[in-house]
Amino acid sequence: MVTKFTPYLIALLALLMTASVPSPRPITVYLIGDSTIANKLTSAYPETGWGMPFKFFFDSTVTVDNRAKNGRSTRTFLSENLWQPVADALKEGDYVFIQFGHNDESKEKVDRYTAPDAYKQNLVRFITETRARKATPILLTPVSRRKFVDGKVIETHPAYSPLVIEVAKSQGVSLIDLDAKSRELYQSFGEESSKLLFLHLKPGEHPNYPDGKEDNTHFSELGARKIAQIILAEIKAQKLALAERITKPVKK
Repeated sequence: MVTKFTPYLIALLALLMTASVPSPRPITVYLIGDSTIANKLTSAYPETGWGMPFKFFFDSTVTVDNRAKNGRSTRTFLSENLWQPVADALKEGDYVFIQFGHNDESKEKVDRYTAPDAYKQNLVRFITETRARKATPILLTPVSRRKFVDGKVIETHPAYSPLVIEVAKSQGVSLIDLDAKSRELYQSFGEESSKLLFLHLKPGEHPNYPDGKEDNTHFSELGARKIAQIILAEIKAQKLALAERITKPVKK
């Protein structure tokens, strides 16, 4: 029977149902890796790590804690005690995005080089210790450098990206093949226009780089955002629980 009180009862029921749904527990998403992710000093602008725009993609229940550092490999991230504070701080429901390789593969830089077997062992350690705290590890292949031959973008991590894929399969970890995805991005821009994604500046173009800069490893603001958007798209495509916390577009 519908009475004059029915609309009020429906509204009250809806209110009670809403009140009974608990708010999502706040979580932290940690980013560990190298200079392609890291926060940059003002003096390095417009160089931008992809972790910088990435933090703006999520709602208020997510804190993105970017621990990536310039020049670090898996080995030095461990030896310099950059990992242990993250491991100690992890709590249930957190995430750790793991992207190394640029410095691990640099044989000419003995202070950071990591042999393939040690590289895999270090990745497994990050995964194991993350899971021990009931947090979720996500592996990323190293983002590609910009390199074209005859108008075609080519692989720049042929030895180390497959190792990440191998570890992801053996450990049953979610994988974002950022190497492949980033190369697709560069190819879509083309050889010349893809320079816009990187730290390419002419002499006198920016006061931080009066002599100009031609850097095919580190990103411009545009490049960092495009890479971060690739990762966001993969979070959605893989239906990770984290996707539920992506901020919703503002409707005008």
